[in-house]
Amino acid sequence: MDFLADILLGFGAIAAAIYCFVLSRKLSKLRGLDQELGSAIAVLSRQVDEMTRILSLARETAGDAASELQEKTDTATSVADRLEFMIAALQDVTDLERVADERFEEEVENSRSEVNVFIRNAARKVS
Repeated sequence: MDFLADILLGFGAIAAAIYCFVLSRKLSKLRGLDQELGSAIAVLSRQVDEMTRILSLARETAGDAASELQEKTDTATSVADRLEFMIAALQDVTDLERVADERFEEEVENSRSEVNVFIRNAARKVS
């Protein structure tokens, strides 16, 4: 009976040794996975920091571009207003020019002098 107990005890010791060996391998794989996971987390953390920096730089650049665009838009609006005013003023000038030309022609015809006078034709415009 003692012999059978010794054999069973030996098998139990061998089974425990195999279990410890399998457990040791699993722990070493888990430790390796932990190191790989740690390095992956570190790389991702650096990438997130870099992306955050790039995003803040992009926001600053977009803000600068938006303010510059707003300034240019305001300038363009004021120039457009001035151009509209000038065009309106020029339309009034052409009517006044035509009236002044007609008066001048009447004065020349009334004076009937022998002087050569240059008369600008208001109907013909130079482009």
